[in-house]
Amino acid sequence: MEYKKLGNSDIDVSLICLGTMTFGEQNSYDEAAQQMDYAVSQGVNFFDAAEMYPVPPRAETQGETESIIGRWLENRGKRDDLVIATKVAGRSLPGGDFDHLRDGPRLSREHIHAAMDSSLQRLKTDYVDLYQVHWPERITNFFGQLGYRHRADDGIAIEETLSALGELVTAGKARTVGISNETPWGVMEYLRVSREKNLPRVQSIQNPYSLLNRSFEVGLAEMAIREKVGLLAYSPLAFGMLSGKYRGGARPAGARLTRFERFSRYSNAQSEAATDAYVALAEKAGLDPSQMALAFVNSREFLSSNIIGATTMEQLRTNIASVDLKLDKELLRELEAIHQAYPIPAP
Repeated sequence: MEYKKLGNSDIDVSLICLGTMTFGEQNSYDEAAQQMDYAVSQGVNFFDAAEMYPVPPRAETQGETESIIGRWLENRGKRDDLVIATKVAGRSLPGGDFDHLRDGPRLSREHIHAAMDSSLQRLKTDYVDLYQVHWPERITNFFGQLGYRHRADDGIAIEETLSALGELVTAGKARTVGISNETPWGVMEYLRVSREKNLPRVQSIQNPYSLLNRSFEVGLAEMAIREKVGLLAYSPLAFGMLSGKYRGGARPAGARLTRFERFSRYSNAQSEAATDAYVALAEKAGLDPSQMALAFVNSREFLSSNIIGATTMEQLRTNIASVDLKLDKELLRELEAIHQAYPIPAP
């Protein structure tokens, strides 16, 4: 396993991070425990969760992911060996209903403190290593929205949000803080407020990044490198599309896109065409398509950690083993040619 610094902090995180949003929905406690045991045995020291997990988010299961991790941590006694990250949900999105979270979550001081205390209770720990804002309070470009339409209502100011996060750091409940689903303006605003108000500096940004969605490279990649706000890449396999298992409209039993129709972000015609090209290239090179796609993400200079998710142990073994695959210059050139043909098929 390889390790990198989390931003400019002193925390070392494994290049592969174990994503846990299936725990409590697609994976039982026993299955999740097997995943966590194996990941640790392979050198993975970084787990990522969120108060709203598992996904799809439902009132009946909310918080179950953190509870499963907490039960495992209590049983294994490995808390201090791991980097545990979780997230606080922001204001309900248009078309989304999160009123089961504190009667409608916000990124205010009151909500952030309440969310953290609940997460710590479920995780059975008195601190998390990284506490992240799951998505912005304001309505902007995230979760697949490329076109920007300005809205005057920004809601809770970033200064209040960051001040509350700072109080958690001071209290010892969080070692570091980060953001997720953010834009270049959002990153710079967090950094500005941190600098001018002497508040904690965000160390990471958790955004989507894969062969099907390289929008991070426009603006955010430079910031990640220059400002040392490292990318925690989520959906590096685009909900499993880049594994090739959904080619030709296939819907394997038990797979995420088979079970949950809401996950359509990466299954449009352009994404399917791009996926066919990437999978064909992997097959020509004698590579596993999933490992090739993950190895590409692993190779990015702006990356701090690559968040993988799996529902089966076979998938998990394959995904973690991507750290051993190094793509040569010719293969990277061919990947770039496909990217030029299909620049951002899935925003």
